[in-house]
Amino acid sequence: KYKQPYTVKEKIHEMERYAKTNNIPIIEVESIKFIMKYIKLNNVKSVLEIGSAIGYSAILMANASPDVEITTIEKDEKRYREAVKNINKCGLDKRVDVVYNDALEVNLAGHSYDLIFIDAAKAQYQKFFEKFKINLNENGIIVCDNLNFHNLNINEVSRGTRQLLKKIERFKEFLENNDEFATTIYNVGDGISVSKR
Repeated sequence: KYKQPYTVKEKIHEMERYAKTNNIPIIEVESIKFIMKYIKLNNVKSVLEIGSAIGYSAILMANASPDVEITTIEKDEKRYREAVKNINKCGLDKRVDVVYNDALEVNLAGHSYDLIFIDAAKAQYQKFFEKFKINLNENGIIVCDNLNFHNLNINEVSRGTRQLLKKIERFKEFLENNDEFATTIYNVGDGISVSKR
């Protein structure tokens, strides 16, 4: 029997349920709405995403504008396969390119983007920022997610989480003291930074 193609909305709800059941961190709704609005209002044509997970944010960003093209990088093979499958089901494979690799090893020489979205290993944020800033278009922005890290109290968490919270704090200091970029941190979702050259 012929099966109706997925609506993106159905796929998104299915992915939200899947992420919740399988404990896969996906971007908070408020945060992705914020980014989608920025894409629409600023006529963003190209996005680089570090950390695809299951493709949730890439699909939503692609839906923000019919003109936007996205390159998203994922190093976990299982997640990479899921992202590809989900993006294909939404018919977005022409506009969303999923790269299976460690972002720190990817060479994007000659490519530039209007928006770079970092949502991968928190401990590596500064490395990602430093590496990919050369791929940013003149008026582009770098967006980083999870800077509030669920508002956890550093004195009430495990040692591993404490280390991570300290790294996030150091990254915020790096942004604040960066002469090359002006950064605003928005209290949206789990905390989002927007950095502009």
